[in-house]
Amino acid sequence: MKKSINPYTGEALYEFEELSDNQLQARLDLAGKAFEEWKKTGFDTRAGLMKKLAAGLRENAVDYARTISMEMGKPISQAIAEVEKCAWVCEYYADQAAVYLREEVIDTEADRSLVLFEPLGVVLAIMPWNYPFWQVFRFAAPALMAGNVGILKHASNVMKSAGNIEKLFLSAGFPAGCFQNLVLGSDRIEGLIKNPAVKAVTLTGSKAAGASVAAFAGSQVKKSVLELGGSNALLVFDDADLNQSVQTCLQARFQNTGQSCIAGKRLLLQKGIAERFTARLLEEVKALKSGDPLKEDTYIGVLAREDLAKELQRQVDDSVSMGARILTGGKRQGAYYAPTLLGGVTPEMPVFREETFGPALAVTVFDTEEEGVALVNNSEFGLGVSVFTSDRERAERLVPLFYEGSVFVNELVKSDPRLPFGGVKTSGYGRELSGHGIQEFVNKKTVYYKF
Repeated sequence: MKKSINPYTGEALYEFEELSDNQLQARLDLAGKAFEEWKKTGFDTRAGLMKKLAAGLRENAVDYARTISMEMGKPISQAIAEVEKCAWVCEYYADQAAVYLREEVIDTEADRSLVLFEPLGVVLAIMPWNYPFWQVFRFAAPALMAGNVGILKHASNVMKSAGNIEKLFLSAGFPAGCFQNLVLGSDRIEGLIKNPAVKAVTLTGSKAAGASVAAFAGSQVKKSVLELGGSNALLVFDDADLNQSVQTCLQARFQNTGQSCIAGKRLLLQKGIAERFTARLLEEVKALKSGDPLKEDTYIGVLAREDLAKELQRQVDDSVSMGARILTGGKRQGAYYAPTLLGGVTPEMPVFREETFGPALAVTVFDTEEEGVALVNNSEFGLGVSVFTSDRERAERLVPLFYEGSVFVNELVKSDPRLPFGGVKTSGYGRELSGHGIQEFVNKKTVYYKF
């Protein structure tokens, strides 16, 4: 039995019975049958349904957001924005899928040679709780527009949100079996991936989960895409706009109560701006309003589970024992962790070396440009980096030096349907979103005609 528990109140919200083996196989059989018909539909048909789906998201955004907030503690205003972003990605692929997947003619000695982009079949998505809707839709919109069908194994604490998504697809008019939510435990993922009905898998989650999923998929020679953890740096040079960079770094670290793979977790300040920046940021962190996630003026909610808050406390405490200084916060109460700013952080400390999944920002001061770049790259992760400078030449010179999935200049790292999203190193492989994302789960078939 899977349960949703409100991390703010401790109240048990919903219970969900796990699928039996026979029920699971029936779902997989339905997905396979649905694919045989869905792959024959044209882009216009798919796009029409996808736009109905977007409309349903917008019409019910508040209701869906309330469930998100109650299940995992996200402040309601941010949950509404999450649902609305899902509508955007649906509309984007409704308009662009045919463009991204049109046949590619290549000039060779043949009478005609080209590449066709054809769907793979049933794609399994293993998704986390921190963005219960967005993580699912950024997979589902391109995958279904490409002609695939989707099955979802969501995190156990957001099963109501997962069920709402499945109902959304059905109410928008998608045929039964095109998108299904599977109530399963993590212990059954291996068998699910190895089931012949599943043709590919995508996961957003931890490094450990990614390694397991990659091994399971690799053993069956099945395609996988992994978006894993991150410890993004916020690299601020002393010529940066102070007001703009402070506000952007604040949002980059503390939105979604810090529970984001792409959150800016390591704040690297050049010596000339470090004192002024830290003082200004400290004022802003202290002013963040914590409280009931269902109240519109709450910016910091609670972490999704108490064990996550305990883990963050360990990372902070261990770093303090190594010489870090708590400038504000550093305290836990149940699943709530106070917005925290740490100074004097060095690369061997947990808050620099590990991924911190909560509202704690580690500050490290550097001197030269070379030192700043080295600190950014001193991480096992590689999702993205934000660079703050008023010098365009410097920014363009530094971009190739970062071993990251993305570089954002004077902006926080964020996902956008128009841009490819993903990481390097232990942050995973493959790309979501944009044309690159929709082409992950297709067969790029070479066709060569010569008569």
